[in-house]
Amino acid sequence: MGIETSDDAAVYRLSDDIAMINTVDFITPPVDDPYWFGQISAANSISDVYSMGGIPLTALNVVMFPSKHLDMGYLKEILKGGHDKVVEAGACLVGGHTVDDEEPKYGLCVNGKVHPDRVITNAGSKPGDALILTKPLGSGVLFNAVRSGKFPYPELERDILPSLAGLNGPAMAQALNFDLHACTDITGFGILGHLLEVAHGSDARVVVKHSDLPFYPGALDMYKKGETTGSNKANRAMVAKHNLEIHASLSATEDELLYDPQTSGGLLLSVPEAQSIDLLAALHASGVASAVRIGGVTDEPVGIVVE
Repeated sequence: MGIETSDDAAVYRLSDDIAMINTVDFITPPVDDPYWFGQISAANSISDVYSMGGIPLTALNVVMFPSKHLDMGYLKEILKGGHDKVVEAGACLVGGHTVDDEEPKYGLCVNGKVHPDRVITNAGSKPGDALILTKPLGSGVLFNAVRSGKFPYPELERDILPSLAGLNGPAMAQALNFDLHACTDITGFGILGHLLEVAHGSDARVVVKHSDLPFYPGALDMYKKGETTGSNKANRAMVAKHNLEIHASLSATEDELLYDPQTSGGLLLSVPEAQSIDLLAALHASGVASAVRIGGVTDEPVGIVVE
């Protein structure tokens, strides 16, 4: 598995029983708190291994830090947050690389394993599948709203950061007990951008019910107040090049949320419709309380429909 279908990680077969998963990701600080930054970035990086159906084994720090401008105590807290999240995932932090830069950036190069016959990709959805999303949407605009003073940081820390720092491992552990046809995690391209990858990779049409999409509290209000992100315009332009039909009657602000970039977003799980209720029950029982069915897959021409 390489770059052919814009999947979440690369997979290299080592033997009949073991394939190696490789991925790397790093981000700029979504919040000022360095420990939260480390946790969220690490969870974001590790998620790519989970989305391929794998288990994370080792991680390497990828660090850029302005040592001449920020106290090294901030770096210590960033690395502590990343370390704690790697340990929580059951993996080992085994090294990394650091360079001096003008702005802090942090992430992980993560290596995992999966059976070669059980690799999950973003290109395996089948007509008749239900689509389940495990985390809400809207984190991108909320991060920006905190920076601009429109949204209170204590609310973000209380209601949203624990979800963003949460590992997607428990959700995938439950999903693998079902006939999981495809998976991807929702990150920088927004919900429509990642649904587009699933549709094209699977040669199918994705139908999403807008009223079923979960959003973090306050996200819609922030768009109403004029907040946005630096990625919305590019995400919209990318999706506009393909077959998108919006049948739902949406306000301009509701429409913007469809392009909101996520950091450490949830998994999009594609399973047979008949198994969707049981999977949702299993997810909820395992603590993935925000998991919801958002749509399905049909055998119509490739594209996305928002109802």
